[in-house]
Amino acid sequence: MHYVYILKSLKIGKHYIGETGNLCDRIKRHNENRSKATKGKGPWKLVIACEVRNKSEAMRLEKKLKSFKSPEKAISYIRKHYSAVEHPDC
Repeated sequence: MHYVYILKSLKIGKHYIGETGNLCDRIKRHNENRSKATKGKGPWKLVIACEVRNKSEAMRLEKKLKSFKSPEKAISYIRKHYSAVEHPDC
């Protein structure tokens, strides 16, 4: 299984959309500044995530969510079309 997720920076208020096979490890890596795209912008809080069947589906959904004009639209899309994971046991 793969996840598509949306994080929010508690430092600058920006959102980040990504995909991963291991959600808890990926959030940890973002918060440890081990991700080039989010380095120095954390701490990061998980807003929402959803589980999809495979990496190719995750990549398609990630691209679609990034095409929306606002993070709120992306969050709404996940809630409408997927089973949301909002508080994983990490």
